[in-house]
Amino acid sequence: MVFYFTGTGNSLYIAKQLESNPLSIPQVIHQSELEFSADKIGVVAPIYGHEVPNMVKDFLKRTSFHTDYFYIILTYGNRHGGAAELTKQLCDECGITVSYINVVLLVDNWLPSFDMEEQQKIDKNVDGQMSVILHDLNARKKMISEVTETDRAAHRQFLQFTSQAPADSWQHLIQITDRCIGCGLCEKVCPSASIHIENGKAVHIPGNCQTCLACAHVCPQKAITTSIPEKNPNARYRNRNISLNELIMANEQRGN
Repeated sequence: MVFYFTGTGNSLYIAKQLESNPLSIPQVIHQSELEFSADKIGVVAPIYGHEVPNMVKDFLKRTSFHTDYFYIILTYGNRHGGAAELTKQLCDECGITVSYINVVLLVDNWLPSFDMEEQQKIDKNVDGQMSVILHDLNARKKMISEVTETDRAAHRQFLQFTSQAPADSWQHLIQITDRCIGCGLCEKVCPSASIHIENGKAVHIPGNCQTCLACAHVCPQKAITTSIPEKNPNARYRNRNISLNELIMANEQRGN
């Protein structure tokens, strides 16, 4: 049993290598009962600011997992900032006994800092990384990925930077321009129902935005951008192994 959260397909791609039909956290979290039993249970999620998305935190806090082997795979694109250690602390707070946490380096989809065209040219040896992880999981290895003082310093630096901004600043990151044609793709791939089409145009509703940037990356008109200048406003990203329909199936919140 594998649960995942994805914005542009990276974590879904990893989850599908662990199990053929992984379960989407944005869909599962609406169930009235969050209690699961299996021989082995895993969670795959990206890290934003070196931590899992708020929705994943909420899922871990609210869910009861009954298993002898619980593991977490974290995807990141530049530096993980000690994400494994931070996630272990979260699991401890949630009363979850976690056997294994590891990280996977993939394309970084953070538009303010990275050029998507350049990122996709870099060979990050994903297959090699996954070969090690799959071997570990099959052997039920117990391990938390190594965290260095440099990693911890990177997270402290990030926290210091964000502390200088308003508490809800990330909720206002998404900007929708007049290039919007109201196609609705952004609404379909948003995992938190933070975008709606009103009067033929997309409207972003702050409050529960996960800052996954799925909406910005999927927009065919590049009408959705960020309040922070982008590295390359003409480049967007979706994991080449994941279809648009898979992203929609994972994240669409219509009816929830």
